[in-house]
Order: sequence, then C-alpha cells, then structure tokens
Amino acid sequence: MGGDRQTPDVSRAAIKDDIDKLSKTPEQFRQIQTFMKRRTHMNANSELALTSSEFAAYIINHGGELGKLGDVSQIRDLRQCFADTPNGSSAPLTLEIGFGMGDSLLEMAQNAPERNFVGIEVHEPGIGRAAFLAHELGLTNLKFINGDAIALLENLPANHLDTVQLYFPDPWQKKRHYKRRFVTPERMALVAERLAVGGIFHAATDWEHYALWMLDVLDHMPQFENVSGQGNFTPRPDFRPQTKFEKRGMDYGRSSWDVMYRKV
Repeated sequence: MGGDRQTPDVSRAAIKDDIDKLSKTPEQFRQIQTFMKRRTHMNANSELALTSSEFAAYIINHGGELGKLGDVSQIRDLRQCFADTPNGSSAPLTLEIGFGMGDSLLEMAQNAPERNFVGIEVHEPGIGRAAFLAHELGLTNLKFINGDAIALLENLPANHLDTVQLYFPDPWQKKRHYKRRFVTPERMALVAERLAVGGIFHAATDWEHYALWMLDVLDHMPQFENVSGQGNFTPRPDFRPQTKFEKRGMDYGRSSWDVMYRKV
C-alpha cells in the first residue's frame, strides 16, 4: 500500500492468528495501558485553561496536578455534565477517545450543535488547548476529560453513549505491543456495553495492519454489525474532518481507512 508508516502485503490470516493468540494471553498482561503519556511543551493558553477556574466548565475533572494522569474515578455520568447547558442531558452524546490537539473534535462540535460531545485525552497540552479554544468559541456542547478512557468506560452506566469515536489511535506497530491496541475483543466488549442499542463505534487509522485488525475483531463480535457490510471499510463520512496529519499523509501517498459499526 506504500507509505513509510504502512505495511505492504498484509496477511489477513496472520492478523486473525495474532488476535486469537492475544485472547490466550494471561489477563494481567492484557489489562495494560493503551496509551503512552508524554510530557511535552505547553503554551501559556493551554496552561491557563488547565489551571484557571474560568475553564472549569469545559474540563470535567479540572484542577488536577499538572503532569499527572487525571482522576476519572468520580466521573460516572457524562450526560449530567450537560444538565445546565442549552442541549440538556438528553441530547445525543458522543465520546471521542484520544482527541489529540482537538481540532477535529472542535469542528465536529461546531457543525453539530444539537449533539453533546465529550473528549478524553492524556496529553495535557492538547486538553488545555482544546478547552481554551472551546471557551473562545463559546461552545456549550463540548467538554473534556484528562484520563484513561478504559477507566472512564468502566465507570459509566450501560447504554449511556450514542457514539464512540477513535480517530488515529496509536497503532502500536510492534508485535509485542499488539496487546496495547485499543481495539481488542475485551476492550470493545466494554465499548459495546456502554453504547445504546443502535449506537455507533467509528474508528479511523492510517496504519493498514491496524485497519484490517479492527475489521477482524469487530466483524467477529456479535454485539456489532458492520454498517458497510462484513469485511468492508466505510468511506470517510463528511462529518469526520480530515486532520492536518491525515492530509499530510495523503500527500506522501499514505491512505486512511474508516470502520463503522452499529450496536445490535
């Protein structure tokens, strides 16, 4: 398929074998973090958003110690976080896992004002930047969380979410790191529990091996049906903005793949 971050001649049979082997891995080794928290430069606006009470309405667990993973143990109902907003708590609710610097999520919240959006991320500069911009734009349908998405999902009620988004997650390219990938049967079972019936899981990646991996995992889960038919990718929908990273990759000949599944 070309591109310096992609793998040519991917064997679907080999991927299925890797997934089957992963399910036999002892549970304590499968329940590890799906992310790597890195400390990077933070500009003044991002730091202000993370520390000033002026932005507390945008960051659900605002006020944690900088440099540490946010505590999500007390977050048990995302809908209630919008109770005092124009949309209220009953509007369709989207959770995006790993929103990076937030550009795509901000655009989606602007384009769908009738929906509520929550983004969870571990990268503090991205959280702060996104919260600062959401405040500048006056968005009332968007909030952020600093923390581990798996820990958050474990806290939430069943049938709580209408959409879960996972755009360009870390592909964990090395075979010994496959267990860190977010899309595994165990983690996706948790996602399925938190989605309402008819709810959507939508993912995108520019790593071919991970794209095919996602298809294999999700096509074999009875909780989901592939919106585009078993074994098929979904054309990028208009509502998913192309990121700068994605556009740059296309310039270098890299492709992107979307998968979309409905909870049944």
